[in-house]
Amino acid sequence: MIVSDLFLLALKTIFAQPFRATLIIIAMTIGISSVSILTALGESARSFVVGEFQALGTNLLIMMPGRSETVGGQPPVLGETPRDLTLDDAKAIAQIPLLKAIAPITIGSAPVSTAGLEREATIMGSSAALREVRHLDLARGQFIPTMDFDKAAPVCVIGQTIKEELFANRQSLGEWLRINDRRYRVIGVLGNTGQSVGVGFDEIVIIPIASAQMLFNNYSLFRILAEAKSQQAMYQASEQIRKIIKLRHEGEDDITIITQDSVVQTFNDILLSLTLAVTGIAGISLVVAGVLIMNVMLVSVTQRTAEIGLLKALGAGRRQILALFLTEAAMLSLTGAVLGILTGQAALHLLELIYPDFTFILPLWAQLAALLIAVVTALVFGVMPAYKAAALDPITALNRH
Repeated sequence: MIVSDLFLLALKTIFAQPFRATLIIIAMTIGISSVSILTALGESARSFVVGEFQALGTNLLIMMPGRSETVGGQPPVLGETPRDLTLDDAKAIAQIPLLKAIAPITIGSAPVSTAGLEREATIMGSSAALREVRHLDLARGQFIPTMDFDKAAPVCVIGQTIKEELFANRQSLGEWLRINDRRYRVIGVLGNTGQSVGVGFDEIVIIPIASAQMLFNNYSLFRILAEAKSQQAMYQASEQIRKIIKLRHEGEDDITIITQDSVVQTFNDILLSLTLAVTGIAGISLVVAGVLIMNVMLVSVTQRTAEIGLLKALGAGRRQILALFLTEAAMLSLTGAVLGILTGQAALHLLELIYPDFTFILPLWAQLAALLIAVVTALVFGVMPAYKAAALDPITALNRH
């Protein structure tokens, strides 16, 4: 029996038993589509989170008050720390030649109003370098002017939502915006930035760092962001920053420095592991499909006893009978796998219509792996029925007919 005859006979057998073939194909379709969808969801979540952190900037260093090792967890966002970061610390760090730009940050919340309209907004105090460090786009106007960190100025840059709600039908540039009891002139409007790692830049008002400290009567910094000149410079600058802070903080190494690539790699590893775990759980459905293949093929052996006996009487060997059944199982599983991938892609397309802001990705490796797993599943669970068929005695098989 040549290879073409093997495939042709397997194909004829499949069409001769449409109900049995349909059961196997449906089981495999459900299993592969489940794996495809869950893999795509995990991969899409990983790509989204990693992309968010990559969008923070390039060669970014994030300095936070408090040493994570001191308490055995993440550095505190609020509350007391051994020593606060100050503008003087930021000035000292800014002298490091390896750094391209540095932006001290303080954050608070306050009511903003103009022309009788008022809403609550996030107020961020920073420097002109924030635009470069965070890669912020301006829709119109200009960003905070370059000035000394400790110099205040009554100017602000607003997000798109602030502009639409408070300056809906009039020009915003040059107008005054009241924040608490102080007035700031609007000099710029940010582009549609949206959410960026928990910070909604569309609903933010950016003012000079010294102005923010005066507004909130708080002279400690929330964060210090710095952009290094290169990736290698980022690691070297991190060590220099630690030395400077240690000298300024009476010998205490009481800050946490996070490099952008370490954050990206950490989240990438965590979400990749999560994706593989979820995919493995979905893979249980493939085991169920495999058991169905085995049971259906065992029934098929019983129903086709005379056919097997005739093939063996005509000279077909054990290996050829074995190959025939395994080929049939592989063809059915492969068909189910292809339909499963198409079903998964259709489901992902539907999800994209429901959630247009989120990109769903079914990576090529997942599709190829699905096809391979389907064939392997068919072969593994098809071995027992195939061996049973190959072991039949031709005379006994023909007599059973």
